[in-house]
Amino acid sequence: MQLTAIIPAHHPHRGRLARTLAALAAQTLPAENWETLLVDNASTPALDLASLPPEHPRNLRLLVEPTLGLTAARRHGLRAAQGEFCVLVDDDNVLTPSYLADVIRVFSTNPQIGAIGGPSRPEFETPPPAWAREFLSLLALRDLGSHAIVTGLERARDGPHFAYPGCAPIGAGMAVRRTAALAWVEAAADPALSDRRGPALSSGGDNDIVLAILHAGWKVGYFPELSLTHLIPSGRIDPDYLARLNYGIQKSWVEVLARHDACPWPPIPRWTLPLRTARAWFRAHAWRSPAHHIRWQGLCGRFHGQAALLTR
Repeated sequence: MQLTAIIPAHHPHRGRLARTLAALAAQTLPAENWETLLVDNASTPALDLASLPPEHPRNLRLLVEPTLGLTAARRHGLRAAQGEFCVLVDDDNVLTPSYLADVIRVFSTNPQIGAIGGPSRPEFETPPPAWAREFLSLLALRDLGSHAIVTGLERARDGPHFAYPGCAPIGAGMAVRRTAALAWVEAAADPALSDRRGPALSSGGDNDIVLAILHAGWKVGYFPELSLTHLIPSGRIDPDYLARLNYGIQKSWVEVLARHDACPWPPIPRWTLPLRTARAWFRAHAWRSPAHHIRWQGLCGRFHGQAALLTR
């Protein structure tokens, strides 16, 4: 078995999941060379094969992970995977037809690389307003251009901590060499580390995987041919959603970087939080517009992340 596609799903939207599964069914890689694992992560009602859209890969298996959380679902999928390479597919990702074949080709020609990804481009249910463009990267969207980028673990130029590489794969469509990912799968779970759990909008798990693979001695890379479409419903460009998302991402970003000796920010006493957030309200002009408010919430998230470091 060459490859395993892993789809964690918690209360998935039927229409978006149908497109994800249809794109996998349309892959150019012969079905006998790979498998699909749909991991039901505490959905109510539970997922079952009979209720899935008819256009799904014929190599699909359904797994059940009762512990709520994206990290738990991914670990379950990676432990059950039979493929040498694994692709983490969100239930709103539409992969290009050659995605899986390209993953195998890239890994086979780059034996030093443990994790790869590529462009994640949006398909919006509703066009976003102009002010929201600044925050689209929060929605697992990015495009680093038409050239491959590969890097290993390096120290930051502005301090003794490690630098998080800008070309590191994001969670949407991240492909990992299973032997490299075992460094993360078998590591002791950190209960203080935030990751997506149901409606909670933290997201440190992607970065935790990347940093564990880097610390194990592997490299990571961006490859433009690994392209996917990310389906963005209207609710994800709502100002309140983006504010909560920016808060959750920035808080978990500090926490996961600190776990891997890559955090540039020092711990701060929790009693300073009210003053810091109040000062940031004025400095960010948080009352002026949705964009100003979202920026302020990101600062608040970072402060709360720094405060949490003292209790770790």
